[in-house]
Amino acid sequence: MAQEKLRKEETLAMRNRLIGQSCRLFYSEDPVKIVRARGQYLFDENGKRYLDCISNVQHVGHCHPAITKAAAAQMDVLNTNSRFLHDNIVLYADRLAATLPQKLCVFYFVNSGSEANDLALRLARQYTQHEDVVVLDHAYHGHLMSLIDISPYKFRKLAGQKEWVHVAPLPDTYRGIYREDHPDPGQAYADTVKDLIEDVHKKGRKISAFFAESLPSVGGQIILPQEYFPKVAEYVRSAGGVFVADEVQTGFGRVGHHFWAFQLQGDDFCPDIVTMGKPMGNGHPLACVATTAEIAGAFTANGVEYFNTFGGTPVSCAIGLAVLDVIVEEDLRGNAVRVGAHLKDLLTKLKARHEIIGDVRGVGLFLGIELVTDREKKTPATEAAAHVVKRLKEEDQICVSTDGPWENVLKFKPPMCFGMENAELVVQCIDRILTGSSRPSSFTSQNIWDFYLEINSGNIKAVTVNLK
Repeated sequence: MAQEKLRKEETLAMRNRLIGQSCRLFYSEDPVKIVRARGQYLFDENGKRYLDCISNVQHVGHCHPAITKAAAAQMDVLNTNSRFLHDNIVLYADRLAATLPQKLCVFYFVNSGSEANDLALRLARQYTQHEDVVVLDHAYHGHLMSLIDISPYKFRKLAGQKEWVHVAPLPDTYRGIYREDHPDPGQAYADTVKDLIEDVHKKGRKISAFFAESLPSVGGQIILPQEYFPKVAEYVRSAGGVFVADEVQTGFGRVGHHFWAFQLQGDDFCPDIVTMGKPMGNGHPLACVATTAEIAGAFTANGVEYFNTFGGTPVSCAIGLAVLDVIVEEDLRGNAVRVGAHLKDLLTKLKARHEIIGDVRGVGLFLGIELVTDREKKTPATEAAAHVVKRLKEEDQICVSTDGPWENVLKFKPPMCFGMENAELVVQCIDRILTGSSRPSSFTSQNIWDFYLEINSGNIKAVTVNLK
């Protein structure tokens, strides 16, 4: 039976009636109805194409044929739970192990980053027999109750901070307590964690874990100072705790030169637990926890079986294996290096043209532009950021979103197939918007629009345009 096609207005009306209103849409004032996608492009019900700078979940590109082929082929043969012996789960675990430090050699497969972080919390508490957790300010680790409790981004809007949760300053060298001009911001921020642990001990409590995103995303696309993680790990382990690196947003080569963002902190640094999720299945629900044999052994010793109905199924692992293959075969890490560096360079040049750009930061295809109304005071330009997002969508069919405590950071976490021409178009359009120009409504073809951009940038060429 063919699926009934609804008009956009009908779809929106049904969504408002049937779906919880806390489940929000992008562009809620005028949502985009997306009906298909390919690579880094989304298409609405009228065939209009949008450039996707948001979907880090569709890591190797929307609807990649190699991924859909692998999924369909395995689904046509077998899809049971992981209690049945099957090759895919062990082959996939072995491939993941090859990307990680040697001591991270035991894997638990789950369905989402939230499930992964919840399990990591259980592993840490079982291993250390301690309860308390240290997290970074503005952190977000998932939507389960256990994770809302360790996510300042969420709990400050809800029931507040639990006594077993301790919040360390976000190591933000742009607007944090220690900035670019500090001689050793990594050590300085790590010492704030050391002081926090000492305060916890004075209260008669003990640390089970330090949780951190390897690159804080909700916090504003933050690039952590060098040596921060190794020093924090030293202090946490001395206190009897473990170090948990949340790679749900940043893993699988997004940073380019490294497969995992925690590796930016040095080749010798290794967390005790790593969680991963969003990009693993390229849109299929697939996530994982990697840890040491010692921590896994303590979890086993509690005598309670861990079982996840859909974690690590043959289909999920077939998809995961296909994603790893595409990353290598299409050199997507190399693409992240090349395109990410080009995009960052273009945005940095844009900063010199526009006072409202306070900071440009990032690595690979994980980038942020912080907008401010005053560079010296670093006053967040929240309304301006929202304005840029709105106009990019309406005038240029480019999907971008904001992040950060004040929602003033334009964030870029596109599919990893994002190209040089995509980077250049995004920067040209942001430049036009910040300059105060509008895209003429009569310029409808891509060639005419390219000509307009040449004029707008001052690079006027002799071109004959036939507007019919």
